[in-house]
Amino acid sequence: MKTKSIVLDRRQIEQKTERIAFEIMENTFETPKIYVGGITGNGFFFAERLVKKLNEISKQEVRLFEITVSKEAPAKSSIALSIPEQELNGATVILVDDVINSGRTLIYAVGKLLDHEVHVLKVATLVNRTHRRYPVHADFVGLNIATTLKDNIMVSLGEEEMAYLE
Repeated sequence: MKTKSIVLDRRQIEQKTERIAFEIMENTFETPKIYVGGITGNGFFFAERLVKKLNEISKQEVRLFEITVSKEAPAKSSIALSIPEQELNGATVILVDDVINSGRTLIYAVGKLLDHEVHVLKVATLVNRTHRRYPVHADFVGLNIATTLKDNIMVSLGEEEMAYLE
């Protein structure tokens, strides 16, 4: 049985979420409307938290949407957005996932978003694994952690909140 090594507890996740929201606001304050797209699953749940905090601290209009992408086989399945895609033309978009492990899911989500003429595209993540296989850069990061290819970072959001190394 693999052991869990906790890297973030509930309180730390709340602190990181608040800090990331403030960073997003500071970097987009001149933009009247921003779009926050969360990757299905924990990425979307984390995006919901960021949007809630942004609505508390900012006067910007913040539009949340979900990006449905298969984490197991993103190249073999279609990627869908929960908003009319034409809304993204000229928009400032923050792409959100809970953790960047290999970077594969984010690469495919970025490709879908770049099918449109977005004005600015930034990436936010709670945990950023610094050892990954795909060239993804996170602009807003809760925690950077050095890992090996064998390591896996998991995030649990809900009743028992934590990020852990498995």
